[in-house]
Amino acid sequence: MSHSPSLPAKVRARDINVHYGDKHALKHVDLDIHAHEVVALIGPSGCGKSTFLRCINRMNDQVDSARVTGLLTLDGDDIYDRAVDVVQLRARVGMVFQKPNPFPKSIFDNVAYGPRIHGMARDQAELDEIVMTSLERAGLLAEVRDRLDEPGTSLSGGQQQRLCIARAIAVSPELILMDEPCSALDPIATARVEELIDELRENFTIVIVTHSMQQAARVSQRTAFFHLGELVEVGDTEQIFTNPQHPLTQGYITGRFG
Repeated sequence: MSHSPSLPAKVRARDINVHYGDKHALKHVDLDIHAHEVVALIGPSGCGKSTFLRCINRMNDQVDSARVTGLLTLDGDDIYDRAVDVVQLRARVGMVFQKPNPFPKSIFDNVAYGPRIHGMARDQAELDEIVMTSLERAGLLAEVRDRLDEPGTSLSGGQQQRLCIARAIAVSPELILMDEPCSALDPIATARVEELIDELRENFTIVIVTHSMQQAARVSQRTAFFHLGELVEVGDTEQIFTNPQHPLTQGYITGRFG
């Protein structure tokens, strides 16, 4: 499925540069991400994939030495505008990390946390519905239905990661960022999360950083290849993996470096 070029991009990055102190971590990146597509960011370690991902929800703000320049918009609005409320931005842009990180709360409260903070439910019945729907969408409800008051940390690694996905989608974000969401999981749990990504695309736009080229090929519609802080090539996933245009992309995909 290719997106129609006439559609405005959900996220548009123009000349994005990130410096950590003297280190120029991301160099002149231009990238569009369209609604309801999964974009995979691939490339060797330390090449800027996660740095770019963290620009989209302003996670780099938490690093004192970080400086971000260029234009980054979400639905046409400048994410770095001074008037932007970062808390609201992070409700629109959910994040799932490499290592599952459930809160030290019950399974129910992990998912209810965001909706409570953002005042999304008028009463307990509405909150219950948001939690159940989110767990259902994250493919976890059947496994935890009878243990919602048990701690989230009592779940297996794969279940914890799906709990974190349920927690991310509970606030109805428009965009979900995933930073190597399967790297701590076994193959079966990984397959479950990959299936889930495919289902979530109907309702969300997803950007995933992955070390696994096989994973990028399975879950994404478009792939962006980063190398030494630069976006070398971006295109439809099938084209990137079968007919890359840049020698660096070709080298990475055929395993000549990485």
